[in-house]
Amino acid sequence: MARFSRIQVCQAVAETGMVPVFYNSDLEISKQVVKACYQGGVRAFEFTNRGDFAHEIFGELNKWAAKECPDMILGIGSIVDAGTASLFLQLGANFVVGPLLNPDIFKVCNRRQVAYIPGCGSVSEVGYAQELGAEIVKVFPAGNVGGPSFVKNVKAPMPWSSVMVTGGVEPTEENLTKWVEAGVTAVGMGSNLFPKEVIAAKEWSKIADMSKKALEFIKKARKS
Repeated sequence: MARFSRIQVCQAVAETGMVPVFYNSDLEISKQVVKACYQGGVRAFEFTNRGDFAHEIFGELNKWAAKECPDMILGIGSIVDAGTASLFLQLGANFVVGPLLNPDIFKVCNRRQVAYIPGCGSVSEVGYAQELGAEIVKVFPAGNVGGPSFVKNVKAPMPWSSVMVTGGVEPTEENLTKWVEAGVTAVGMGSNLFPKEVIAAKEWSKIADMSKKALEFIKKARKS
């Protein structure tokens, strides 16, 4: 079962403003990345379902995180069907993220009071996701769908919308400021936060530093 409620998840995502998005088939590497992000101030982390036996890695990672990073809210991403969502819910996923919107996943997650953040690429999909109960919607791929201007134009007629963008997000002040000024609730940060060479060299402190700086950029942009 999830350790954090749907409300706690949404609050953590909104308060920090960034959710790292990561997958690695090596459990030990995944542990170090989660820990580095945690040390950098991250409190919601999306591990993605992008490889064979990803559920086995996630299950062990989630049990480890509960002890070593007790305030880290670990969720699962890249979920496209209800069966897979159920599998990860049994392994304690605290939230579920997808690249698309699937109403069947809402049924599974709502029954367990677990947050489902579906992927949306149009205003109609954002509205439909909200109708089904989404507190936060994911605009994906954000850079291709329309960038910051898309978010701004969605929130003009639908100001109640809480939007997390993934794709086209970089851990730089310039990039993050554009997204924050457009009105995003949070950003999903993938490969740009985890350079391959940094992972290969096991320079975990760099990931912690990048996470900390990104969160600071978001905080600064929100105040301006």
